[in-house]
Amino acid sequence: MQTLYEAAGGDEGLRRLAEAWHTRVMADEVVSHAFSHGFHPEHTERLAAYWIEALGGPTAYTDSYGSETSVVRMHSGNGPHEEMDRRAVACFDQALTDVGLSSDDPVRPVLSAYFSWATNNSMSRYHGSAANIPADLSIPRWSWTGLQTG
Repeated sequence: MQTLYEAAGGDEGLRRLAEAWHTRVMADEVVSHAFSHGFHPEHTERLAAYWIEALGGPTAYTDSYGSETSVVRMHSGNGPHEEMDRRAVACFDQALTDVGLSSDDPVRPVLSAYFSWATNNSMSRYHGSAANIPADLSIPRWSWTGLQTG
């Protein structure tokens, strides 16, 4: 069976999706606030590498950029931000359309479920200080059936 990584177009497909999502969030008045203090010049490339790894591709993120702990630390310590999270998910769903994934493409709802879960769980679980994040987190893996726990 094809992995989500493969079904999403592999490295190139996920890079295009990361670019489309980043374009959408920068145009959103609420979500773009998260980038108001700047962002890494390779943000889109790093995001794509993270998704590549999370969706069953090579360990692109952990080999080159960091760990789940480093990602969660970047997204933590800012208090709850439900509206921003909701809008980030909406931007992702729009980006899926932008890269040509139709509503009847079987990978689309799985990618949407992944991003929603990652935004509302993995990236939002530490609203307080980033110092409270464990040092040994690994990137959660997602498959056609959801979060892989084993």
